[in-house]
Amino acid sequence: MKKLLLAALCLSSLAMNANATQMSGALGATSQGGVTARVGLGFDWDKAWLESSTGKLTGYWDLGYTYWEAGKQAGARHSVSFAPVFVYEFGGGQIKPFIEAGVGVSMFTGASAGDQKFGSAFNFEDRLGAGLKFGDTQRVALRVTHYSNAGIKEPNDGIESYALVYSHTL
Repeated sequence: MKKLLLAALCLSSLAMNANATQMSGALGATSQGGVTARVGLGFDWDKAWLESSTGKLTGYWDLGYTYWEAGKQAGARHSVSFAPVFVYEFGGGQIKPFIEAGVGVSMFTGASAGDQKFGSAFNFEDRLGAGLKFGDTQRVALRVTHYSNAGIKEPNDGIESYALVYSHTL
């Protein structure tokens, strides 16, 4: 657990160079029927690309902590993750649909979660999401996140979380 806290502190110090801060919370289910609860901090890049009447591409750094409750073998796991996330916001009104995608790293408190075996505590985090942004401060989204070690070590079962996410920009 001390390694997870140290990793979180190091990653958050890197992310502090970004501008607006988002606080997020998510409740989800794993691909094996377990439950996940996640809290996160997002740090906007304050950059936009491909701006047009259709929308714009932006992004943020995401630092998160997830609690995993599932399975008989590893029923209570914790993980810390860090990822750059690209976001495409459609339109320019008060309610904007968006999609997001990111690939980052994560560290679990063990080499498994639920009944899935990772082969190592270090894993990659791949995410896809879609949702609505309300004004400049609130977002609601559905997100699928996959964790695995990308074949670095066997076994590499991996695990997914399907979550409802709410975030608020401070």
